Amino acid sequence: MSDLAKMISDTSNNIINLAESSLKELDSGKKIAFDNTAYHLPLAYALLGKEIKQAGEAKVIIESARKLWNNQPLSNGLSVPYVDGLLNKGLATLFCEELLTAINYTKGKAPSSDWVGFIPDTVLRSLGLQLVDGRIAGIAVILGRPKDSSVAAQIIREFQEKNIVSVLVGDVDGETFADQLKKEKVEMGLDNYIVPLGPDALSSIFAVNFAIRAPLTFGGCTEGQWKKNLEYCQERVPAFVLVLGKLDEVIVTTGMGVLALGFPIITDMDAPQVPKIETTKFDAIVTEKDYKKIVSRCMETRGIKIKVHKINIPVMYGPAFEGERVRKESLYVEFGGKKAIGFEFLKYADMDKVEDGKVELIGPDIDNIKEQSLPLGIVVEVACRNANKDLEPILERQIHRYLNEAQGIMHMGQRDIVWIRISQDGFKKGLRLKHFGIIIHAMIHQEYSAIVDKVQVKIYSKKEDVEKQIKEARVTYAKRDERLSGMTDESVEDFYSCALCQSFAPNHICIITPERLGLCGAYSWLDAKANFQISPSGANQPIQKGKATDVKLGQWKNINDFVYEKSNKTIEKVSMYSLLESPQSSCGCFECIVALVPEANGVLIVHRDYSGDTPLGMKFTTLASSVGGGVQTPGFLGVGKLYLTSKKFISAEGGIKRIVWMPQDLKEFLRSKLEARGKDIGDPDFINKIADETKATTLEQLLDFLKQVKHPALEMPSLI
Repeated sequence: MSDLAKMISDTSNNIINLAESSLKELDSGKKIAFDNTAYHLPLAYALLGKEIKQAGEAKVIIESARKLWNNQPLSNGLSVPYVDGLLNKGLATLFCEELLTAINYTKGKAPSSDWVGFIPDTVLRSLGLQLVDGRIAGIAVILGRPKDSSVAAQIIREFQEKNIVSVLVGDVDGETFADQLKKEKVEMGLDNYIVPLGPDALSSIFAVNFAIRAPLTFGGCTEGQWKKNLEYCQERVPAFVLVLGKLDEVIVTTGMGVLALGFPIITDMDAPQVPKIETTKFDAIVTEKDYKKIVSRCMETRGIKIKVHKINIPVMYGPAFEGERVRKESLYVEFGGKKAIGFEFLKYADMDKVEDGKVELIGPDIDNIKEQSLPLGIVVEVACRNANKDLEPILERQIHRYLNEAQGIMHMGQRDIVWIRISQDGFKKGLRLKHFGIIIHAMIHQEYSAIVDKVQVKIYSKKEDVEKQIKEARVTYAKRDERLSGMTDESVEDFYSCALCQSFAPNHICIITPERLGLCGAYSWLDAKANFQISPSGANQPIQKGKATDVKLGQWKNINDFVYEKSNKTIEKVSMYSLLESPQSSCGCFECIVALVPEANGVLIVHRDYSGDTPLGMKFTTLASSVGGGVQTPGFLGVGKLYLTSKKFISAEGGIKRIVWMPQDLKEFLRSKLEARGKDIGDPDFINKIADETKATTLEQLLDFLKQVKHPALEMPSLI
């Protein structure tokens, strides 16, 4: 046995022993599962098929780890015998590190509030859409730190610009990567694609059990299907490990387990170079000491291909900056919001009226401002050979994202309720109003070149000009609303598919109709139509409805044939309007879950931002384990928030009158639409008959409330 193999073997054995002795300190009935997940100890759940909730149930982890350490296959066949059995020892180490971390949580030794620690299921689901649509190109697990904080900032900024989420773990000599970023005044948080997990090497398990939940959540894999779960991680989870400044026994041994999951290791330290192995796409372990090359080497080693937006502006640009907040203490100037008038408006214009690339500032720039709150109007004129008025609001809505992705700009709202801020740092780097136009012009061409020929932008900064231009915009806003509100499923010949999430959920296919947006909440029928025009062979395809086979359920032969083929022949038919009979499948990116409450003869709704209890006795994370992975689950449905107020919402079962409970903040978000639907069904007070967590968190409380308010669901035909 080589010195390296002996070190890995000894270290793995020591960690197994430590986990065993730590487990013995706990009473057998002591809870050790993580909170905010439906998967308990996710690694053990995914690979062993065991629901470990109490200390007494965790002995199987120790037994399994010892077998793997001895390169003995487990009862379910689990064994990754490559690299002379070192990957099995690595997996044994990961199992015990997960157990040790859970025990630490039980003992009140979770990471401090400066660190995220265990990542909830809800975060995984919210990241799902960004992973499949390319806003997130990959995940960098950064273990340790470089010698210099400026290098740390350089590495993290390059990852941000390349749309890579960085999760930070461990320290070198008591200083962490996060400490270095604080010195450089780099804002951290998931919105900024920088997630500090924990200050010690053991915290790397948080990244591992985050990754292993992806096949369970999106891939249709189930507990104990170790081969499918590992293959999913190896093929579909674009993660890698970057080790900086320190390679000790624990890091190297843990690294063997990481390689078993298919994630390569890149380091700035001297280490044995390991070429491609059975579990990795390319090289397994790579050394790169040139920090200017290390990010690109990470991409190359994991096989991540990215789009880098090169726009002629003085600040960095990319999706990682979309979540940046410009707070009062760092504010240079703001537009719109509560203190000033502001709007953005996109309209079609004749080809000869648009000078492509022209950005015109009408009024003063921000060099010498006397007030921090100023008026602003952004008018974008687009020339298209095949103009379609329905696509104007689609293009206009992208302005929010385009401006937000520039470092130093914060954009909120749309239409005539925009609120835009520029930071002091952005101003110092040269950010000016003309750059708004440069960004919008470049990004529309980059994403919509198939339908857009020319783009010019006019920026108004005088109050009188803004007030004049906003009048035309508001007239158009009203016309658009009137036009779109009249669209129904019956008024169109085609529905649209969405296969974006198939990169994560291979058997799932969304069907989007005018009255039912995608379950992620991000794609409407018009969005899908626009995307088809841009990319005719892309993720959104028109499906001619043809003849309905069941009008009540919402089934069409052409739709069923399409779904059967595109779901890899796993789903034979789908009902667009039913919760109980052949409901649409879910990928895992859904905004809300609709769940049957038989005792109330209705359904409850819970969205992923709600962490409390529901009357079914299950939180969102537990309910979500029943929905996702491209399977049909009668009685459960993943949906977008706005679908809840559609006239087609589970209309086969009676529609909106079946809603008996939803979280209070979701009710407030939908208040105006729920009130309008209440009037439609002849019950103007219906919104007040829907219980929330202030009225009921148990089934008994819910039933009492529903009887008290005389909820219509109680008098409707039985759902079962």
